[in-house]
This record gives sequence, C-alpha cells and structure tokens, in this order.
Amino acid sequence: MRKRGSTKDYVALYAVQCYKCYKWSTVPKEEFETLRENFTKDPWFCSRRPDCSCEDVADIEYDSSRIWVLDNPNIPKPPPGTERLVIMSDYSKIDTYYVMPNGKRARCAGDVDKFLEANPEYKNRISASDFSFAPLKVVEETVSHNSAWKAAKAKKQEKAEAQK
Repeated sequence: MRKRGSTKDYVALYAVQCYKCYKWSTVPKEEFETLRENFTKDPWFCSRRPDCSCEDVADIEYDSSRIWVLDNPNIPKPPPGTERLVIMSDYSKIDTYYVMPNGKRARCAGDVDKFLEANPEYKNRISASDFSFAPLKVVEETVSHNSAWKAAKAKKQEKAEAQK
C-alpha cells in the first residue's frame, strides 16, 4: 500500500446508459457505484429519473469531445470507510486504487489483506472480496492522437530527466 497523496478521482463525470434507448445520462459518483453494483440484474432506464423518459435529450453524447472510460458491471460498492479511485496513468491505462480507512491506498487484494492484518478491528466489516481491481477500458477512438502523442512525449522526457 502507498501512503495517500491526493485522493482526487480523475473521473470528471459519471454516466450511465439507458438499457432501452441507449442514451447517456450523467449521475453522481455515489449513484453510479450503486447502479454499477447490480447493473446486469437491474439495468438502468431513463424512466428511473423523475420527469425523464427515453424521448428526452441525452445529458451527454458519446463522442470524442472527451476521453471515455468504460467500467465493468457488477463491481461491489466500496465498503463504508473506503473510497474507490480510478486514475488515468496515461491515455491507455487506468489504475484502480482504494483509499482505506487509515488513508493508505490499496492497489491489489494483497494490499487489502495486509491492511486487515494490521487492523484486525476491520476484519468483521471488510474482506478482500469487497474490492475489485479489474482494469477499466479506455475507449481508444475517444483519445485524440495529439493527446496520446503528448503523453508519450512527457513520458520520454520524465525518463530522460530521471537518468540525469
């Protein structure tokens, strides 16, 4: 586990797609996590929102005006006292972390196990199976070549500076 630096989640907007009309609607992070937990058993429909239907305009259009990242369905909601962070390390990879109750980041199930060993008071409330470190998918066609080029250039520059 790493010490907590910024707990800033690099996802600017959460959206869910209607199972009937395929339009996208924006939702708060907490609602997204609840919806994602049971998505295949309980898909989302526009009609779930008050005064909303499939005839309404989508909140957001699926296009290349922003980088889209697709999360996996049926991931458990983070246990109380923890937070799931998804951080883009470059334009092709998303890292998933959980901020644990002690403020440290868990990067894998092994880190969760270490946390539970060091903090046995959480063992009855948290288990490693409550966490998913499954990788998210960056939708390549939403990443401009210019963005990818800038990221590659910055990475090369960092390597060169580290070797000095």
